This record gives sequence, structure tokens and C-alpha cells, in this order.
Amino acid sequence: MKSETPPNSAEDISYCTLPRRLMVLLYDSLIILGWLMVASALALPFGETEKLALRDFWFTSWLVFVCFAYLAGCWHFFGMTVGMRAWRVKLVDTGGGQVSLFRCLLRFLTGFVSLGALGFGFIWALLDNKKRCWHDLAGHCILIRNPENPT
Repeated sequence: MKSETPPNSAEDISYCTLPRRLMVLLYDSLIILGWLMVASALALPFGETEKLALRDFWFTSWLVFVCFAYLAGCWHFFGMTVGMRAWRVKLVDTGGGQVSLFRCLLRFLTGFVSLGALGFGFIWALLDNKKRCWHDLAGHCILIRNPENPT
């Protein structure tokens, strides 16, 4: 009788590569763009008549909140965003469980640093043995390939 290892053993985990991660980012940026359009339309009747992101503090805060709500909601409750689902990638904490909202916040905020440092936070995935970026390290989470059909 052949002894089988559990499917979630360390040998069976396939970490998300940088090109796949960038494709997920591209897909999700289109979804987020749609959410930002809706959020902007909802903000029109309130405050100043001219709203410019990065110039109007409250408007910018609202847009950042909408981005966080979408991403953190998907990461925390489902383990994946729409782009992650399309590319069969799942976000788990370092123990393999659900990512807490606080860790989602850390990951979200550090993501700006990863991009702002000329993308070096993403390039870090090429150096890390588990292919983690800075925001994964900050949020104590891992992006894994999910070969089974996501539900």
C-alpha cells in the first residue's frame, strides 16, 4: 500500500511566480478601476464641485478606502480577488489559513511601498525562496498556486 502525503504538505505547495502575480495585478486593476468610477460618481454630490484625487484629501481617502474594501474583503473572506481566481492563485497566511483583516491592512499599505520603490518590492519575489514580495512579508502571508478549480 502506497503511503500518500497530505495534499497541503510543504512539498505540494506551488508558490505564485512574479509573471503570474503581475497578470493578477493587471486583471484586478481593471476591476478596481470600475470600483473607482462608481465611488467617484457616489462622491459627486458631496463637498467641493471639483474633486481631484491626490489634491482633495477626503476624496482621495474615500478612493483609497474603496480600494482597500474590495481587496481586503476578497482576501479575508474568499482568499482571492477576481484576478486571483482567474489565474488560480490564493492568498493564505503563513500557517495556511485565512488572512486576518489587520494583515490585509498591512499588506495593502506595504503594497504602496512595494510599487513606490520603483517596483523593487515586487522584484523581491525573484530573490525569496517562497516568491514573496515585501507586502507578503509585511502581512505574513503567501500567494500560492491553486491548481484546483476555485469555488
